[in-house]
Amino acid sequence: MPPFNSSFTRRRFIGQCCAAVGSTGVLSALSQMRLMGAAASPNLMASPTGAMQPDYRALVCLYLNGGNDTNNLLVPTDTSGFNAYAQARGSLALSKEDLLGVTPASTDGRSWGFHPALASVRDLFVGGKLAMLANVGTLVVPTSKAQYQSRSVPLPPQLFSHSDQSVQWQSSIPDQAFKTGWGGRLADLTNAFNENNQISMTITLNGQNSFQVGREVVQFAVRKEGPLELWWNDNPEDAATKVRLGAMRDVMKAEDESLFRSAFGHSTDRALQNSELLGSILAEAAPLTVEFPDTELGQQLRMIAQLISVRDQLGLRRQVFFARLGGWDLHDSQIGAHAELLTELADAMKAFYEATESLNVANDVTTFTASDFGRTMVANGDGSDHGWGSHHLIMGGAVKGGDFYGRVPDLAVGGPDDTKNGRWIPTVSVDEYNATLARWFGVSDTDMPLVLPNIGRFATPDLRFMS
Repeated sequence: MPPFNSSFTRRRFIGQCCAAVGSTGVLSALSQMRLMGAAASPNLMASPTGAMQPDYRALVCLYLNGGNDTNNLLVPTDTSGFNAYAQARGSLALSKEDLLGVTPASTDGRSWGFHPALASVRDLFVGGKLAMLANVGTLVVPTSKAQYQSRSVPLPPQLFSHSDQSVQWQSSIPDQAFKTGWGGRLADLTNAFNENNQISMTITLNGQNSFQVGREVVQFAVRKEGPLELWWNDNPEDAATKVRLGAMRDVMKAEDESLFRSAFGHSTDRALQNSELLGSILAEAAPLTVEFPDTELGQQLRMIAQLISVRDQLGLRRQVFFARLGGWDLHDSQIGAHAELLTELADAMKAFYEATESLNVANDVTTFTASDFGRTMVANGDGSDHGWGSHHLIMGGAVKGGDFYGRVPDLAVGGPDDTKNGRWIPTVSVDEYNATLARWFGVSDTDMPLVLPNIGRFATPDLRFMS
């Protein structure tokens, strides 16, 4: 681990410690009076079946921060479709000859190709380990173009806003003020499957997020290099370092007349204890046999694979992970930057799938993408603007791969699925997407509204992309 240095500020340390113990932010934690509690009790929530189950399940959310342009992730290759695409995209149009042709198991008569940077994803798709869900987005209720134009149905607040749509994607409740994320509610419901709750079943590799905010189970932050540690110099065995650390821990454990100071000190000390425990378990873990790309996302997924490898030592039968890759808000210089991001995504996903195979958990781990929104079909110079519906990738041994699910929109600008400039109205809700994943994770139909309160508004609570 790197030594303590001036760039690792007190404020940054406090923030990471709060995340490590599962804080959703100091103000949020105080408002819910959770700083006084320790780890969530395993007996607070009943399991969906009423009994412990021996199987293992993990969900891995890959959040593409900024809004991925899926109009160039999937491109029509039939003559009429590609010509219309090229005319609408203008400077953003890809060369037809460069596209990676794919043949989904079901078809609407159109033909398709993936972005040339997605060679690794195409391999997974052809191998039946990856599926694509078309035109997903935030919805309050099913919405047609006529309803959108007349505003005759409620729409998600602040459409096309990064911060709002990111929270709505991760909460799956767009018509209410944010309280919890759907991953957090999923963890609250299924935490009784786990045998040990010292290390949370929800682990983030990229800081605090809305997706994993629960009422009982709280997110635990881990860096891509491993658990958070405090160091003052290159030698952790240095006598002065030990004295400083010991003094700090004593202060953290001390009772204080201020409820806030006392709760914060205990929480920080507990975070360090948990980090030390996890660090000791990872230090004994067998090394992974798969080499991961030396990229931001590649290294986040490498650490997730390593954490999965020690699931038995942690006593966890259900886990929810969060990884994030930024840079997708490409209003300019999109062609090259988007290709680099897609390459990083595809290569990291393929390495991660291979790692789950090597760990014999490929059928037990499902990885899925999410993003703020798609982007407009019409270019704004050499970039694109904020959109709405977008396509997403689902990967794992339990995925019914090699096929498209949902409906790829009519890609005509001004057509039946377009609000303006190729902003596609979603034909699949985030709720339906998430419900399909939650059902595979072990949530019953009866309990599904506890995880996704709005699911009853939509016709397809199971999109059938999971076996």
